[in-house]
Amino acid sequence: MAPSVDTPDPPPPPTLTRTPHTLPAPFTNSSLSVLTQGAEALVYRTTFLTPNTPCVLKYRPPKPYRHPTLDKRLTKARLLAEARVLVRVRKEGIKVPAVLGGDWENGWLVLEWVGGSTVRRVLDGWVESVQRRLADAEGGREQVEQPDLEAQVGGEEEILDLMRRIGRAVGKLHGIGVVHGDLTTSNLMLRPTPKANVAEKTGQLLDGDIVLIDFGLASQTTTQQQDEDRAVDLYVLERAFAATHPSAEPLFQEVLKEYGESYNGAKKVLKRLADVRLRGRKRSMLG
Repeated sequence: MAPSVDTPDPPPPPTLTRTPHTLPAPFTNSSLSVLTQGAEALVYRTTFLTPNTPCVLKYRPPKPYRHPTLDKRLTKARLLAEARVLVRVRKEGIKVPAVLGGDWENGWLVLEWVGGSTVRRVLDGWVESVQRRLADAEGGREQVEQPDLEAQVGGEEEILDLMRRIGRAVGKLHGIGVVHGDLTTSNLMLRPTPKANVAEKTGQLLDGDIVLIDFGLASQTTTQQQDEDRAVDLYVLERAFAATHPSAEPLFQEVLKEYGESYNGAKKVLKRLADVRLRGRKRSMLG
């Protein structure tokens, strides 16, 4: 019998490397920290004009699959639309990042850096604290999988106040005819105020300003579309609560309660929300 010959292992496939986008001036040689990378835009943390001015840089790189003229036109239109909405909303007294600068031709927009935590992280911290307290009450169990937050919410004035602030902020935005378009707990920031109380049971800062961020999909609606678009905004936020904080869903009812009192016409939007929910459930069942 002929001796067996070991077949050598095939060479490993070549490692694919992707050359990062070269940003236009004045950010070509800036120190950048990537925050998010979406299909349309790259978002960085960097500084602007001075080393002590932190900012968010939103850069829309050229899309090779689009005709260059069309690509430039779309990039300019979208950045200008976002900047205009932010300027208008801020002028109305709603807390959003300030527009610090932009270059529509080169595809970038610079926004004020908003310190603090996302509402998503704050809710995570609160749910964890409730789990710990319930575990301690049940004899030192390490974790409670599904805490009864329905029973806990009533005694948590701080978290209820946070939900009311969210409802007021969203209501004020909708009250001036602006729809966010991507209203999730990750696009709501809790920015601490100078008087904020740091000694919270959750380890999170529940006292502070609600700041809405990421207006890349925002729109200023017409009268005919307003109620539907506002209701969809609320539905997206409701689904964000259900998906990322299922045990904290009872808190969302406080958001809606405050929203309903925030501007004339809010109660009509809440009625429309019921129709949007029904359509969403039908889609889920049909796939």
